[in-house]
Amino acid sequence: MTTVLDVQRLKDEGRRFAMLTAYDYLSAKILDEAGIPILLVGDSLGMVMLGHPTTLPVTLDDMLHHAKAVARGAKQALLVGDMPFMSYHASVEQAITSAGRFVQEAGMHAVKLEGGGRVIEITRRLTEIGIPVMGH
Repeated sequence: MTTVLDVQRLKDEGRRFAMLTAYDYLSAKILDEAGIPILLVGDSLGMVMLGHPTTLPVTLDDMLHHAKAVARGAKQALLVGDMPFMSYHASVEQAITSAGRFVQEAGMHAVKLEGGGRVIEITRRLTEIGIPVMGH
């Protein structure tokens, strides 16, 4: 299975690798079997899978539902759950709870956050408790 340390090693060695988005069991299974090392369950599923005009209506429960399906389909890839709007914006505690659900309930190996300086403390706290964070 691809780990965060594997990804760091690839980066340190200057090796390129693919990271693709999966929204469901079948897409995750196909991409995993193709050897894609990182799969993102993106909040873009709101538009791609749910027909919303933007990502704003996507809830944490929507993301967890799709993340669980992806985790069932992928056995080798590092799985990253995209934290949707308002799932980590209110407080560090909210962020910890939401990220914990991605790991504990949905089988994700890391979470993705968007933002600049405002997510530094959240990133620090999540990584301190053992939840890897990818920024965007």
